[in-house]
Amino acid sequence: MTLRLGIPKGSLQDATVDLFRKAGFKITISGRSYYPVIDDEEVECMLLRAQEMARYVEQGVLDAGLTGYDWVIENGADVEEIADLVYSKTGSGRARWVLAVPRDSAIQSVRDLQGKRIATEAVNLTARYLAQHNVSARVEFSWGATEVKPPDLADAIVEITETGASLRANNLRVLETVLETNTKFIANREAWKNPAKRRKMEQIALLLKGAIEAEGKVGLLMNVPRDRLQTVLAVLPALQKPTIAALTDDNWVDVTVVLEERLARDLIPELKRMGAQGIVEFPLNKVIE
Repeated sequence: MTLRLGIPKGSLQDATVDLFRKAGFKITISGRSYYPVIDDEEVECMLLRAQEMARYVEQGVLDAGLTGYDWVIENGADVEEIADLVYSKTGSGRARWVLAVPRDSAIQSVRDLQGKRIATEAVNLTARYLAQHNVSARVEFSWGATEVKPPDLADAIVEITETGASLRANNLRVLETVLETNTKFIANREAWKNPAKRRKMEQIALLLKGAIEAEGKVGLLMNVPRDRLQTVLAVLPALQKPTIAALTDDNWVDVTVVLEERLARDLIPELKRMGAQGIVEFPLNKVIE
């Protein structure tokens, strides 16, 4: 059994390869090759633009792939959604397709776009949004640099943003959110029915989700005097409950906890004052709940 897996080329490429690394897979991309090497003999990888991924997965050219929810919708692709993977090129989080106009434009809502011209890369997505609001407008495909087209080349744009910084830099204001999106792990429906391929896809999805869950978290390991245990536990956050193990010295216990990394810098000195010793902070690659 060989699983044909699509890796998004472009803005998500580095973040995806790094996510797979944390999940336990080493993907090597060399030169101009569109066929990365992965250290799993059951998987073959192919680099494809996220915009095209859903179409090729639907057609069965690929068994599975990672792409944005927006491109699944844009292509109208009939695929199986395996996992919701909330990560992006700048970190973990979701992005938005927004309707934006020049800051001094008289347009205040989607209804003011009747008969206007809109530039976007997501033509079908935009057309559906307009139809939902009973608005008829001219939607033109934009090959790039969409933010600079208003007001001379378009009255409005529909563009994807994570922070809104580029829109503000181009003197644009957001009117409405057209769609929230994040990365999806999708599968061809026939491939999903194949037990061996499905098992492999579920394994990959579990590990990828575990890697995302571990983002921004660390583990703390420490020895705590038994008579101070309840005091220490009172200040320890945890995903579930701290792990407590006996030591050879009955007066001490070993405590392990997972917490947000940002909390560790304040918590470690406090734990030390409470009598904890041998405090070790360690990174996490995966957290499987």
